[in-house]
Amino acid sequence: MSEQDLALARAIREGVPGAFEHLMREHQGLCWHIVQRMVRHPDDARELCQETFLRAYRHIGQYRGDSPLKAWLGRIAYSLALRHLEKQRRCVIAADANAADDVEYADPVQTETLHAQQAAGEGLHAAIDALPPLQRTVLTLYHLDELSIPEIANITGLPDGTIKSHLFRSRRRLRRLLEEPGTTP
Repeated sequence: MSEQDLALARAIREGVPGAFEHLMREHQGLCWHIVQRMVRHPDDARELCQETFLRAYRHIGQYRGDSPLKAWLGRIAYSLALRHLEKQRRCVIAADANAADDVEYADPVQTETLHAQQAAGEGLHAAIDALPPLQRTVLTLYHLDELSIPEIANITGLPDGTIKSHLFRSRRRLRRLLEEPGTTP
């Protein structure tokens, strides 16, 4: 992939001062977003992010440059968060994830005041938090971190079609939650 990624990985392997710190500064935000959206507990998220970078440091020799370094790190973070949830026996995907989907469209909501915008923002964040961990993570990686579907697939190890399906389902659930606040996701 990127010559810069390969050079940084080589510098870390060779013990160049500041190389690993550069990697951490460059990708700590992505790591935090992935882990926090999955586990939803700040202490666990911090610990898992530390573990992500520790594993990256230990295994930097395995980085071959087949994908961007951020995708390689994202994959480590995602795998650790997923294992953490599995150990806690928490559901990662909603029970009806394989159910047939009905396409629903909502008219855009027009807010006229700052107060209404803040309330809508709070409602949106609450609705996102109500999504299952995998859908919440895929949705925020796509919309907030602006990663492409292939990049998300590279991080999660899921096929592109599955990512698209999770995006569709999470948007549909958000729409329902925002239209009818008493509805469950």
